[in-house]
Amino acid sequence: MACAVSAFADSLDERNELIHHFVIDFNANPLVADCAAHGNFIASTSTAFDHVGFPPESFDTSHSTVEPWNDSFDEKKQRIKVDNIVTVEGQGVPKSGEHDSTPLKFRCGYVGSQLLAFGWNDPVPPLRAQSHNASHSTKAKHSGKSKSSSKAKSTKSSGKSSSASKSTKKTSKKH
Repeated sequence: MACAVSAFADSLDERNELIHHFVIDFNANPLVADCAAHGNFIASTSTAFDHVGFPPESFDTSHSTVEPWNDSFDEKKQRIKVDNIVTVEGQGVPKSGEHDSTPLKFRCGYVGSQLLAFGWNDPVPPLRAQSHNASHSTKAKHSGKSKSSSKAKSTKSSGKSSSASKSTKKTSKKH
């Protein structure tokens, strides 16, 4: 547990140093700097990127914005109401080092100075989503049931749903 707390403190210190660097060295708006630092952290947890490069022009008005917003961040999972939407652009540096950098755009929702919602054009999740949806459609074909009926069944029987899904996964892999 002490290692986890130490790692969190280290990453928080690194984030604060990065924000400070953007504000002092690049004259970034503090909210834009915060969004960029958060984007850098999130991108570094991706399987695709080592880090994000933010050149000084990332913080000019053509590559970053702070827009007053008195509405939901988005209409999906992050429906939380925010006061400002901040966007900032950077370059995703791949972990492999072989490919060119990837243009990334980060979008952050704030209430005051508190970051409450985040989104970005991550190239990895859409691939996972397609793979995930394909396995669901395969399951529905093999079982002869629609998605809604299999969901209803899994909510009724708590113990059987996990073992049934495991056996379905094994079956679908053999095909």
